Amino acid sequence: MSIEYIALDLETTGIDPKKDKILEIGAARVRDGEVLESYLTFVDHGIRIPEFITGLTGITDEMVAGAPRLREAVEGFLDFSGGTPILGHNIRFDFSFMKKAAVNLGLEFEREGIDTCGIARKFMEEPKSKSLESLCRYYQIDREHCHRAYDDAVAASRLYQYLRRDFYEVSPAAFEPSPLYYTVKKDSPITKSQKVYLNDLIKYHRIELDVPAESMTKSEASRMIDSIILNYGRIKR
Repeated sequence: MSIEYIALDLETTGIDPKKDKILEIGAARVRDGEVLESYLTFVDHGIRIPEFITGLTGITDEMVAGAPRLREAVEGFLDFSGGTPILGHNIRFDFSFMKKAAVNLGLEFEREGIDTCGIARKFMEEPKSKSLESLCRYYQIDREHCHRAYDDAVAASRLYQYLRRDFYEVSPAAFEPSPLYYTVKKDSPITKSQKVYLNDLIKYHRIELDVPAESMTKSEASRMIDSIILNYGRIKR
């Protein structure tokens, strides 16, 4: 039986799809274990990348500057992947970020997925850690760039091949794609009153934001205003 899927991995600014951003999309179309074509792009949100994320991934502001904006990057991935099932290590994390981005952009994104982390947890006692790094060491899967989207996507695909080799006969159903679910609402843009007040706070306290106010959602603006007031205080009239 021919097996085809899109191996997918994202690098993001954090772990919460409701407030964090996609920095990099890495994907490979794989058929019967062979990479047929790839899709790789940074995403420029016009924001500063947190130092922790740069330390973890090596992705810098300079690397992302001038890359496609979110719509172009997501539409490019959707065109590349079609309706093919997606595969990844903890694929629900990547799906949640892509689903959130798609909904905010007015795009459809419903997929079936294969989770190598879930498969490993189901069948393997060792290693104790079921992280992608630990499992790659266990199966001696060579990696050049850990915590980079395309490298992690291909590593997850190779891991799937080993897991399938070792455990498919035990439970074939565990290796089949299943529907992925993530409930999300479209974000509302920043309101006019929020923008005015936020700009007043910035000027009053003489601070700079990592993200332009115009690009914020209503909830992001609310969190930013609360954070500024907490750290700097209100405007004294």
